[in-house]
Parts: sequence; structure tokens; C-alpha cells
Amino acid sequence: MTTLRPFTCNDLFKFNNVNLDPLTETYGLSFYMHYLSHWPEYIQVAESPSGEIMGYIMGKAEGHGENWHGHVTALTVSPDYRRLGLAAMLMKYLEDVSEKKQAYFVDLFVRVSNKVAITMYQQLGYIVYRTVLEYYNGDPDEDAYDMRKALSKDVKKKSMIPLTHPVRPEEVD
Repeated sequence: MTTLRPFTCNDLFKFNNVNLDPLTETYGLSFYMHYLSHWPEYIQVAESPSGEIMGYIMGKAEGHGENWHGHVTALTVSPDYRRLGLAAMLMKYLEDVSEKKQAYFVDLFVRVSNKVAITMYQQLGYIVYRTVLEYYNGDPDEDAYDMRKALSKDVKKKSMIPLTHPVRPEEVD
């Protein structure tokens, strides 16, 4: 049985099996600590009965007014535990936290080439809001999709009206 629990500092020493995946964005320890200290409710671990980290989600709340939203900074599941619904479970958790914070929507960025993730997000109700050109620092040829899902506060679903033109990273608010 999988347990969702809050991410702790000790998890930083146990999540290499998840972070070594080539599709996972990996950050420095200070980045994780910043999120843990500012948005602890937005970081959850999926843990196996033996204590192994199966995956995690890391996010935050940001924006103002109708742009107040939950943001998925990182979602990853170890290759050994994929296709079990863990990513969907972690996304549901982050959406629930964002609902409690009265966010209008949840957004995330995903590599345009990551078709498996894009399909999963679409199945969860996310749409491609816009394309962000050359989003990934280490790969200037890789664009990102900014994907969004409206929450109950966005009654008219304004946050899900797609932009018709791509933007550059510096234009992302």
C-alpha cells in the first residue's frame, strides 16, 4: 500500500532513485529547502511499505487576483512504480491543497517532447494554455507547454482560454 506523507529534510538523502530519471528536473538542495520552508503543504512523497520513495510532487501557490494559482514545480515517479496511478494521486493532492487556498487554477510546465506526461495531464483535465519557447535552460531547442486546469473558484474557466501565440520565458508571469 502506498502512503502519501509530507516531504521531510531526510527525504533529500533518499530520493536519488526517483531523481536519476532523465525526464526529471533535478534541483540543488537549497532549492528543495526553500520550497519546504515556504510551501511545506505543497510537497508530498509517495512511499512504499518498505519506506522507499516511489515518487513526489513539489509545488507552490503564487500570483494575484484571478491569477492566484497552484503551481506544480516537479512531479516524478520512479520508473519502478510508473503506471500505478501515483502521478494522478499526487496531482489530486496538489489540486486539493490549491482548492483549500482558493486558487483559480493549477498550472505546470512540461516538455513538448514528453508525450506520455502530456497525455496523462490531459486525462486529468489539463489543457495546453500556451507554448513557452526555449523554456529549458540546458536545451535551447526544447519548448514547454504551460498546461492548466481550472479549479472551482474559476467558475467561468477563464484561466483555460488558450493563448493563440507562443511566448518567451521572460514573458511568463
